[in-house]
Amino acid sequence: MGTVALFWLMGFTGLGESRPLLSAPYPVSNIPSLHPDDSEDAHKGFAPSIQTLVVTPDGVVYAGSFGMGLFRSQDKGKSWEALNRGLTDPFLLCLAVIPGQHIYAGTMRGGVYRLSLTGTMWESIGTGLHEAEVKTFLVHQDMVYAGTGTGVYRWVEAERQWITVGTGLDRILVPGLAIMDDGKLLAATSGKGLFHLENQHSSPSRWLDSQSVFIDPRERLPHRYLRVIAVNQAQHIFLGTQDGGIFRSTDRGQSWSSLSRNLPNDSIRGIVPDHEDVIVATGNGIFRWKADQQKWMGMNTGLTNLAIQHLTISDSGELYAGTSSGAFRSEDGGAHWTNISQGLGVQLVPKGPYE
Repeated sequence: MGTVALFWLMGFTGLGESRPLLSAPYPVSNIPSLHPDDSEDAHKGFAPSIQTLVVTPDGVVYAGSFGMGLFRSQDKGKSWEALNRGLTDPFLLCLAVIPGQHIYAGTMRGGVYRLSLTGTMWESIGTGLHEAEVKTFLVHQDMVYAGTGTGVYRWVEAERQWITVGTGLDRILVPGLAIMDDGKLLAATSGKGLFHLENQHSSPSRWLDSQSVFIDPRERLPHRYLRVIAVNQAQHIFLGTQDGGIFRSTDRGQSWSSLSRNLPNDSIRGIVPDHEDVIVATGNGIFRWKADQQKWMGMNTGLTNLAIQHLTISDSGELYAGTSSGAFRSEDGGAHWTNISQGLGVQLVPKGPYE
């Protein structure tokens, strides 16, 4: 009975066809916490935890949930359809898209899956990943890199497998990847700080510890548990930590300074550079660093859930935020947010991926 219920919840019919997911009478997944608004009526359930979002150049939005698979919207989140045929692990952690070709999904236990942007069936492309947890993707010149629980990999289409990129990170969790304009790869690790790879095509190539020191200006403690990394057009590097705020380098990683003064929350879950400014998603809301004013501005009007899990921006400038219960969209740079969770289904009882 449990297996049948799980497939029904993920948007499958008896014939294996995908359809919109409207409700879920059985518990299937887990979120970090219940939102207070939902706790008034536990029987109503709550929207799924949206861990990752990606938007194609033509505006199609994909949302990856923690336990209910993938959803697609072709109208900026006004309506959603579940796309889960062939996706055997519904616990999605990251998404990436190659325009005009495929969307890639990194999962908790099942490696990587790929879906044609014009198709409806996922294919498993986990060969070479050794069942590693896939935390992040980086797409560069139609190449797909994956940061995992066992280092960094690159997908090689001709060989139909993932190959290890560099040596030295094989036992290290990599939740963040970025690339500089000179091809230098940057890997943000959980517990070991920042690493870089100068030339991934030389042999042998080894990841080098950047020896960067990230000191919390308030606690005066070093932080090596990194979560997210981003590079803007000026090649300034932004690095978000798990509980030490955000740091910036304006000299290609030679030195770092904290941008966390007056930032209300130090748990950084997303970074979106926006010209001279930078927008960050935290464990307690979304904030914009105003470069001309040298201060943080709150951007939370309309957000009914401040436990942000992911933040992304479309080519046309819309911001999308995934939270521990649902998703939101802003069309004015984050000044106001619209809840776009209707159609994502509901969950009743938090449940972990290994239960």
